[in-house]
Amino acid sequence: MVPFDNPNVLNLVRALYVTSNLIIAGIYLYVQQQINKKKDMTVIKYVEPPPMGSQEEPKSVTTTIHAYDLQQLRTLFRGQLMGIGMVSVMHLYFKFTNPLLVQSVIPLKGAFESNLVKIHVLGQAASGDMKRPWKAAGMFGMGGGEIKTDKKSIEEAERSGRGGAKEE
Repeated sequence: MVPFDNPNVLNLVRALYVTSNLIIAGIYLYVQQQINKKKDMTVIKYVEPPPMGSQEEPKSVTTTIHAYDLQQLRTLFRGQLMGIGMVSVMHLYFKFTNPLLVQSVIPLKGAFESNLVKIHVLGQAASGDMKRPWKAAGMFGMGGGEIKTDKKSIEEAERSGRGGAKEE
């Protein structure tokens, strides 16, 4: 049990939390720099599943690896900011202290497990499970639907009228 009633321990845990988030931001900024440096304009096509519970048709997406990676990085940044916001409210408003310690470690681990960091920082090849587009991990570990890359699915989505979304 961590003695959070000791002001020195509490300030140390706060410093750990801030440092952890600064490290994650630094990693993501480095990844962004690497993405922009490589500027891989290889075109990828895939069929994006509709949002869970939606009656919409799957949507065909044509984009470049550069644009896809930047979009994935924006998603990671947004998730990190949401976590900071939630922990800040829990700590500053509700006076909870345990989330500070837990959220100093788990997001850092998650950052190093993200496909973008594995490819652009750790130098792993973008093949196999790392081949783009990546499976979208939904909330609570449930998949947000399967992203399809086969030619038949792409052509079906383009014909269904909801296709052709081109991201630059």
